[in-house]
Amino acid sequence: QVQLAESGGGLVQAGGSLRLSCAASGRTFSWNDMGWYRQAPGKEREFVARITGSWSGYITYYADSVKGRFTISRDNAKNTVYLQMASLKPEDTAIYYCNAGQPPTDWGRGTQVTVSS
Repeated sequence: QVQLAESGGGLVQAGGSLRLSCAASGRTFSWNDMGWYRQAPGKEREFVARITGSWSGYITYYADSVKGRFTISRDNAKNTVYLQMASLKPEDTAIYYCNAGQPPTDWGRGTQVTVSS
């Protein structure tokens, strides 16, 4: 089992940037696929981004809605995965959850991102 803790959320104006962090502990971090999902009020949780583990060379995947604006990365020495978000839009407002595994098997508690217009 992997324990995950997100941080870095907050309130930002449209067009602004935020960087989310997810600190992981537990089984071998570098091997795991890591990702981000989000859930907006009244909506289902949706995929945002994923980065594969060392087994496949850290390939990245993005939802179409964030492609070109968000960047997922990882620092295996720090057991941390990041989500750099730029050109934020009000529709990016959601709770952002970090996850481990593919399909995801472990989840953090989430961090709130609010984008004002």
